[in-house]
Parts: sequence; C-alpha cells; structure tokens
Amino acid sequence: MKKIFFLFFFHLLIIPFAFAQEAKDVVKKADEKAKGKTSAATITIQTIRPGWTREMSVKGWTKGNDLTLILVLAPAKEKGVVYLKRKKEVWNWIPSIERNIKMPPSMMSQSWMGTDFTNDDLVKEASILEDYNHSFLAEVTIDARTCYKIQLLPKPKAAVVWGKVIMAIDKKDFMMLHVEYYDEDGVLINTMHCTDIKMLGGRLLPARMEMVPANKKGNKTVLLYNSLVFDTPLDDSFFNTQNITKVK
Repeated sequence: MKKIFFLFFFHLLIIPFAFAQEAKDVVKKADEKAKGKTSAATITIQTIRPGWTREMSVKGWTKGNDLTLILVLAPAKEKGVVYLKRKKEVWNWIPSIERNIKMPPSMMSQSWMGTDFTNDDLVKEASILEDYNHSFLAEVTIDARTCYKIQLLPKPKAAVVWGKVIMAIDKKDFMMLHVEYYDEDGVLINTMHCTDIKMLGGRLLPARMEMVPANKKGNKTVLLYNSLVFDTPLDDSFFNTQNITKVK
C-alpha cells in the first residue's frame, strides 16, 4: 500500500514538472528559430498615433541571448543612436551629445524612442527562457494556425518588466504569433500580433509585428523586417562599448 501511495505521489509531482519543461521547450524552439546562433536584420519601425505617423529605420544584430546591438539609421535627428546589450547590462550611445549611458533596470520598462515597444522589448534584458516559469494554458487558433497558448510567470528573484506574459506559438512551425504583456497587478498593458508570414533568412517567420497598447486608443507601433540573415559569424568584440561609437 505504501508503495502504491508513493508511486501516486511521485506521479503527481512529476507530471506538472514534465509539462513545465515541455512548455519551456516550445518557447525555446520559437526563440531559437527567430534568432539563430547570430542574426543581422534591417527593420522599419512605424509609430502610429491618431494625428501623426513617424517612421524609423534600424539595423540590428544578435548573438545568442546575451548580445544585442541596434543602430538607428533614420530619421536624421536620431541617426547613429545605438543600443547595446551584453548579458544583463544595457548601454545607449547618443552621438549628438557624444555620451554612452549605462541604462539602469528602472528604464527598461520605458518607451523605446517614443514607440509602443519598451527598452526591454528591443534589447531583451530579461530572458524569456531563464527569468520565467512556463506552463501550458490551452490550444488556440491564431490566423487559422493552431497554437500553443503558454503562460510565463517571472521567477521570484528575476528582475523583469512584466508581471505575466501570455504567448501563442504555432504548433507546426514554432512561430510566435501573439503575445500579451501584463503588469504586476495582472492588468493587460500591450498586445503584440505577428503577421505577414514569409521566408526570412531561409526560415518561415512573421515579417510584421504590431504592438498595440491596451489603454491608448489609436496608438500602435509596427515593426517590419526588410531583410534577415542568420548564422553569419560575429565576434563577441563586435558587441562592446568600444565598438558602439563606430558601428555602421
């Protein structure tokens, strides 16, 4: 009888753990597909407001989950602005004042250059793999694609922007198609929807990401991938504070 009870108790413990691992694996596959070992992209970002629209062009490079560099190409006023992430540290180079500013964690939740993306969204200070616990919620359909609906809750000591993140990831091609971002009180803040699925860098991925704030009617930011190249060798030294003023 004791053996049966032990096996039953062990079953109760191991099943939720197995599903948590599975949910994390799905998120990992989607994350790795979108990033590769390295990536280099040219991107157009449109900030849309009820009375005006602003367009920005950027280049972005990544290496794994720890290294990211973003260079603003246009408009002329912001040309040359650079954001650099190395592990948990983020710097911002502002050429107009020739200053390299190390960004404190408190700034990660703020708007990135007036868009509806946060600084954290763009440079990913928080790791969606290491800073959150993952669990399956349901199966959902997004734009006729069957998706895993996965909840991400921050680990107790993780320094993250969001109190909860809910993702819909395509079950067949492991593409992140829909993401909801909540604050610590469980209030929906932003929703990102990904469309225009096409071959980018030899992989099937969404070329359009639309971020919509929940409480600002008529506001949204659209991110459009113009080009994307994966797995080109990039040395770690490319992602350093010495290079931040020289990158083109």
